Amino acid sequence: MPLKAHIIELRNRLIIAAIGVVLGAVAGWFLYDPVFYILQQPIQEVAAARGNTADVNFQSVGAAFDMKLKVSLFIGAIVSSPVWIYEIWAFVTPGLTKKERGYTLGFMGAAIPLFLLGSVASFFALPNAVKGLTSFTPKGASNIINAQDYLSFVMMIVLMFGIAFVIPVIVVALNMVGILSAKTLVKGWRIIIILTLLFSAIATPTPDAVSMFFLAVPMLVLFVIAWVICAANDRRRKRKAIAEGTWVDPDADDDLDEYDADDADAGRNDPDAKRE
Repeated sequence: MPLKAHIIELRNRLIIAAIGVVLGAVAGWFLYDPVFYILQQPIQEVAAARGNTADVNFQSVGAAFDMKLKVSLFIGAIVSSPVWIYEIWAFVTPGLTKKERGYTLGFMGAAIPLFLLGSVASFFALPNAVKGLTSFTPKGASNIINAQDYLSFVMMIVLMFGIAFVIPVIVVALNMVGILSAKTLVKGWRIIIILTLLFSAIATPTPDAVSMFFLAVPMLVLFVIAWVICAANDRRRKRKAIAEGTWVDPDADDDLDEYDADDADAGRNDPDAKRE
C-alpha cells in the first residue's frame, strides 16, 4: 500500500476506535450514579468509623458536570478496550507474518481480560488505600476532598492494577520471540519478587501493607503461570530443534568458558605446563 492508503487506513481505524469509546462513554453516563456511589463509599465508611466528616467536594458550578463527563469517558475507555485494541491490532497485522499474527492475537486474547480483571481488582484495594491515606487526619478535623483530585487518584489505582496484571503476559510474549527463557526466570526469581513488591508499593501509595498485597499476590501467581507457559514453550522449541538437527545448548558457551578458565588456572599452577 502507498503512504496515502496507510494514512486513510489509520484514519478509518481511529474513527472506529473513537466511536467505540463514545458509545462506551454513553453507557458510562448512565452508569455514573452507581459508579460514583461505589467510589464515594470508602470515604463515607472511613468517616463513619472515625466519627468525623469526609466528603467529595465540587469547588465550582461546572465541576459536577466535568466530573460526570470524565468518569463517563473513563468508563467508556475501559468498556470499549476490546474495540480500540482490536483496531490497533488490525492496523498492524498486515505487516506481520502468519506466525507473528498468531502471537499478537494470543497476546491480545490474554491481555484484554487480564487488564479488565486488574481494573476490577483495584476496587477491592481502594477502600484500604482511602483508609490508609485519610488515617493521618487529626481527630476532630474533616476531610473535604476535591472531586477532581479524588478521580485522578482512583484512575491511577485502576490503571496501575490493570497494567500490573498484563506484565506476565508481556513476559510470555518475550519468551515466544526467544528473548526470555524459563531458566532465566528461575534464576532471577528473587529479583522478580523484589521488583513485584516494589511496583506494588509504588502503585498503591498507602501506608498499610494490605493494599500492596492485594496487587503483589495476584501478580506473583500470574508470574508462576507465565513461567509454566514459558517452560512448556521452551521444551516444545527444544524438541523441534532436536528433530531438525539445529539444537544448540544455550548454556554450552557458559560451560566452555568455565572450563577454559579452570584449565587456564591449572596451567598457571602446573610447572610442567609452563615449560611446555
